[in-house]
Amino acid sequence: MLGGMITVEDWAEIRRLHRAEKLPKKQIAEKLGVSRTTVYKALASDEPPKYQRQLKGSLVDAVLPEVHKLLKDTPRMPATVIAERLGWEHSLTILKDKIRQIRPLYTGVDPADRLDHKPGEAAQFDLWFPEPKIPVGYGQARMLPVLVMTLTFSRFLTALMIPSRQSGDLLAGMWQLITGVGAVSKSLIWDREAAIAPKGKPLPPVQAFAGTAATRMVIAPARDPEFKGMTERNNDYFETSFLPGRQFASPGDFNTQISAWLTERANQRQVRSLGDRPINVVGTDLAAMTALPPSPPATGFNHQIRLGRDYYVRLDTNDYSVDPRFIGRLVQVTATLGRVVVVCDGEIAADHPRCWAKAQVITDPQHVATAKTLRAHYNQVRRQPAGRDAEVSYRPLSVYDELFGLTSTTMPAEDQRRAA
Repeated sequence: MLGGMITVEDWAEIRRLHRAEKLPKKQIAEKLGVSRTTVYKALASDEPPKYQRQLKGSLVDAVLPEVHKLLKDTPRMPATVIAERLGWEHSLTILKDKIRQIRPLYTGVDPADRLDHKPGEAAQFDLWFPEPKIPVGYGQARMLPVLVMTLTFSRFLTALMIPSRQSGDLLAGMWQLITGVGAVSKSLIWDREAAIAPKGKPLPPVQAFAGTAATRMVIAPARDPEFKGMTERNNDYFETSFLPGRQFASPGDFNTQISAWLTERANQRQVRSLGDRPINVVGTDLAAMTALPPSPPATGFNHQIRLGRDYYVRLDTNDYSVDPRFIGRLVQVTATLGRVVVVCDGEIAADHPRCWAKAQVITDPQHVATAKTLRAHYNQVRRQPAGRDAEVSYRPLSVYDELFGLTSTTMPAEDQRRAA
């Protein structure tokens, strides 16, 4: 190594003059204006000269033994806490940089393996929350979740805005995305979403969904972002490539725009790791997947309630009117992403569009008219006087005596005299 004495250009020229033009070392030194020692070193070195800054000490060196001691006892102690324990008064950045270098000595390292994605093997799901608030009617605008599905082999993307992150809506959104591609991946990968697997184990409705679809729910381990990093990176892709400059009039408008963008742009892009476009490879993915089940899994919301005098049912903070003729009877409330339907003994008692706003009352005018008619009839019947000629029957007192087992032989003498 020559250190920083001559430039790379001089080093190369010395070697060229000596080997190609056969000039002697003394003549080379005179021609280039350098010393013969420099020429000797250049010819002896097989590597070009590199500049190396002389290493200097760091302020952290003085406290390094104490840093090692703290990390040995508590490997994951935050750098801010270490600085507090040390009484550190200098720049926190240089201390953090040094701690970042030596912390793996005590915590170990967690290598991220390259995953081999096979056709039809898995689909990753995640929620994306685009920042613009979407108008949902009734003067409200909300930041709504978008359910994203990524087929891991083909990198094929689908996405759908849904009204909430509750289990019913998540499962309904999953089923709509799955039926949209036309087959079921062998594994459906989720993180520990509260409505899917809050403690690392899928909730019963989620397990039932997987069983009906003949697939397997796989929940990502805690603190393992690489496990489903593919779909999380796609969320960043949406933020930078789809969202900028767009405006949305409603959730339906959002879904129309993102569906067109996915078809025309996202799934047509060249993916470096894939070496192709998702639209060209998705056929191989689909061929290895499981066919859709003959009957769809249970999704959305489904519960039974006895309809009260206030002939409304509540779903996700909103109240929906029901035909008041069914007051006092058990009704079945079913909600999809788009509709709320109430059924009683096979007869539809209500059918409303799903409201994505909050704390609203959705009323069918026909239900109000029916309630008015029923109320008028009830008041008319209640105001009718009893008939004057109606006969009232009286029971003999002996009937009650027999009912309570009080006969002449069992009654006290005083009660017998009163009865006589």
